[in-house]
Amino acid sequence: MRYEAPTTTKEAVTLLAKEKGKAAVLAGGTDLLVRMKMGISEPDLIVDIKHIPAMNAVKHSATGTKIGAAVSGAKLVKNKAITKAWPGVVEATNLIGSDQIQGRCTMVGNLCNASPAADSVPAMIAAGAKAVVVGKTKRRTVAVENIATGPGKTSLAKDEVIEAITLPKRPRNSGDAYLRFIPRTEMDIAVVSAGVNLTLQKGVVKTARVCVGAVAPTAVLVPDAAKAIIGTKLDADALANLAAACSAACNPIDDKRGTIEYRTKVAGVLGRRAAEIAFKRAGGA
Repeated sequence: MRYEAPTTTKEAVTLLAKEKGKAAVLAGGTDLLVRMKMGISEPDLIVDIKHIPAMNAVKHSATGTKIGAAVSGAKLVKNKAITKAWPGVVEATNLIGSDQIQGRCTMVGNLCNASPAADSVPAMIAAGAKAVVVGKTKRRTVAVENIATGPGKTSLAKDEVIEAITLPKRPRNSGDAYLRFIPRTEMDIAVVSAGVNLTLQKGVVKTARVCVGAVAPTAVLVPDAAKAIIGTKLDADALANLAAACSAACNPIDDKRGTIEYRTKVAGVLGRRAAEIAFKRAGGA
């Protein structure tokens, strides 16, 4: 096994493109190293992206915020601008593992691990986040909901790596929130999760995005849930319709951590509660 630590994104994708065997990208390593220790993953090449400046930076601009792929959860939560603009995204990322894990884990690593129960992903999807994907010959921008294609699988080509996540500029009177249900009080993976992002105009929901996680092979954007609350002041009927839409979008597994019926019901409950939190954060009464 070879270990490489490139200092530019171009160098990283060149290494990935040239490797004839199995290659793995190392950001925080909180998923990769566990899989390697368990014998699940045995890469021929490990490309460590932590030494690439562009992947360690957080940049704010007139159009939004760019978060490098190697930015840890601990670093993200200390960024006051992001925490203020996108509290739901930060909260979701902050739920990945313990304090020790937070010092290493990244939202991009969480995304590329492609677990249906990933915490940061529903919140990013609800936020309308996009991934800056760089390959050997081209650079493209992809909606986060189009990265994971199934458990452990992504739409990235062999020579592609995500350089950063971009969050759009936050309109006034906007709010987002992320909630999950776990069997224990902390340090567990989601049985069900939900992320909601909305913007108000004169107290009425003008735009919204709703995403549920851990209830299908990938996180699910639920347009019908968003439609249920747009044009409302988040009254009881609107919330009931949102909850019903979230439950209808579910296609969960049935296991010892939760039955199909239970996960389907809880998805609606979490979607409704997350919407209420986002509404209050946006200044709704």
